[in-house]
Amino acid sequence: MGYVLRVRFASFFAGAAVASAVGIYILHKDYKAAHQSISQQMNGLYESLDGRISALEKFKEVEATKQVEATE
Repeated sequence: MGYVLRVRFASFFAGAAVASAVGIYILHKDYKAAHQSISQQMNGLYESLDGRISALEKFKEVEATKQVEATE
């Protein structure tokens, strides 16, 4: 009876190890996908913000030029 019990324990622990490895792989893959998605969203946000800032700076330059011309 001891031999059968040892075989069952070995099978159980081998199955648990394989399931754990597969679970860790799936979590790692999910983490990488989520990280990539958030990274793309943030890059889009930064590009949009840079465009808005550039437009505002150009607008201020035009306004400053108009004020200089108006005072002359």
